[in-house]
Amino acid sequence: MSIDFSTLSVESVIDMSHSSAAGYLERLFGLQGKTAVVIGGTGVLGGAICQTLASAGAFVYVVGSNQDAGQKIVDAWHGQATFFKADASCRSDLESLVEHLKSHGRSCDILINGAGVNSATPFLEIADDEWDRIVRINLSAVRIACQVLGKYMLDQKTAGSVINIASLSAITPLSRVFTYSASKAAVLNLSQNLAREWAPHGIRVNALSPGFFPAEQNRKVLTPDRVSKIMGHTPMDRFGTPEELSGAVLLLASNVAGSFVTGTNLVVDGGFSAMTI
Repeated sequence: MSIDFSTLSVESVIDMSHSSAAGYLERLFGLQGKTAVVIGGTGVLGGAICQTLASAGAFVYVVGSNQDAGQKIVDAWHGQATFFKADASCRSDLESLVEHLKSHGRSCDILINGAGVNSATPFLEIADDEWDRIVRINLSAVRIACQVLGKYMLDQKTAGSVINIASLSAITPLSRVFTYSASKAAVLNLSQNLAREWAPHGIRVNALSPGFFPAEQNRKVLTPDRVSKIMGHTPMDRFGTPEELSGAVLLLASNVAGSFVTGTNLVVDGGFSAMTI
């Protein structure tokens, strides 16, 4: 393939010569006219992601099993979000969601897979049913969503973005969360494989790995002693807040700002993974 270097310039990618600062940022990160499906959108981090996408102009489907939590998000963004009750790991529930999208004339431009559960069970005490439950929600649900909603995205033949929520524990072994870590490592691998598979079709697939953000799924793990150890290993010496995922989400969701970003794992951890001794 030959390249005409005379046509390459910053302006050829993003024309900012006649844009205000606000207009430039809107073009980079704005999601007007897009439909986002956030599976696990009723959780602490999932809810913040829903609000981020709605703030950027997307119409958001808040998907989860907790209707009260989902409705709070919908009420805050009246007319720009809707709740869809579904079990993240149930194929028929997600197939019903696709039918709902079709019947309402909506695409799926952005898919966020954010459902997750955790456990602090010591390794030798992990029961089969506990392992199966965590893997089903953290990993199998991602597979099913990417098969069901991913196919819908591919059939649209337009650019799209899939963001799978992995974890710092996917790349850094953390004590006391064996099943969670294994499932999230698999999510990262799956994301990279899908990125290769779907890139020719205009669908970007990335992983987003939060560090330590207090949420319901890690409440039992964050004992005072563990918190002290975490802070000692985090250069920023604090936990993250849900809103601090917003920039990463918008980058990965945008087919302008993130147009050449696929197959990556974006880590937001306050420097935790940069620490050694």
